[in-house]
Amino acid sequence: MSLSFSGPASPSRTRRSLVMALPLLGCGLWGGGLPGSPSAWAGSPDTSLRDSRSLMGTRVDIAAQGPDAALLRNALDQAYAEMQRLEALMSRYRPDSAVSLINFAAGISPVAVPPEVMAVLQSAQRVSTASQGAFDVTIGALKTWQFGPGAHVLPTDREIAQQLPLVGAHGLVLDARAGTAFLARRGMALDLGGIAKLPILEAGLGVLRALGVQNAMVNGGGDVLAEGLWHGRPWRVGLRDPRAPERLLGVVTVKGAGVVASSGDYERYFLSQGQRMHHVLNPRTGRPSAGVHGVSLVASSVAAVNGLGAALMVQGKAAGQALARKSPDVGVLMAGADGSVWTSPSMAARLEPAVS
Repeated sequence: MSLSFSGPASPSRTRRSLVMALPLLGCGLWGGGLPGSPSAWAGSPDTSLRDSRSLMGTRVDIAAQGPDAALLRNALDQAYAEMQRLEALMSRYRPDSAVSLINFAAGISPVAVPPEVMAVLQSAQRVSTASQGAFDVTIGALKTWQFGPGAHVLPTDREIAQQLPLVGAHGLVLDARAGTAFLARRGMALDLGGIAKLPILEAGLGVLRALGVQNAMVNGGGDVLAEGLWHGRPWRVGLRDPRAPERLLGVVTVKGAGVVASSGDYERYFLSQGQRMHHVLNPRTGRPSAGVHGVSLVASSVAAVNGLGAALMVQGKAAGQALARKSPDVGVLMAGADGSVWTSPSMAARLEPAVS
């Protein structure tokens, strides 16, 4: 799934987090200061501004160009405010969020939800159907698993067996006309960590666009959305090897509107008896997915890839190949547990060698 919605994140934690997709600005990696410490400089012909803040359990970076610094500062502040508003609606760690209210009312009654939450839930249902259940937002019922810093918990076989029957997308009932969501059984719970981050980042980018910023990139824990150009050139995003983070597998360029979405077992995990226990859980087994270490997807829109990274982590390389055949415009890169790296024809055409 992703780094999102893992609870509050400290600046030190987010700066150490490994992400598979990494924006490359100028000749180097994303620089940035501490969260909340922007840097601005005069560009040609526009002013440029970068900022980094902690959101959704990770660090969200924005780089933008515009006609003047005041416009950019206002646009970035409003973009972050909108993303914070949406995070507050969709985080299961906030007791007053829409998601928490749905979870509290599981098996009791439908809950009225804002349109933004309904849209994400509908998207989740579509991905669940398309992936034959490999992606499932009711994975939140597996509550014993804990991946937070200093709070690693490995469930017992008995605990997984008790909670697994409560996982099932068919138990999430949506009434778009009434604007309600309902979990059919007591104990069911939503976790939107694998499907909400990209729409939230997209909303932030939409605010920038609405306020007149035509050239911008938003990076949230390795999910990168871009629009326009950076100093007249396409945006460049490096794809890191999940097992050798100092090495780039290659670089993709994004010109105009585009998204690079990444999922992997390198984001939140702990080791137990030499095995990596990570947060991308298989809804069928209640245990971490196996066989694929990381997935990166490149497309022109969030809708084309949202939720698919986690689904492919569960389904494996064959599903990635099937996706590439079905959606040839979506670039797919999958890093396997055996050390292999598979790229779809579309990704291979986009991927450039990393130049040190």
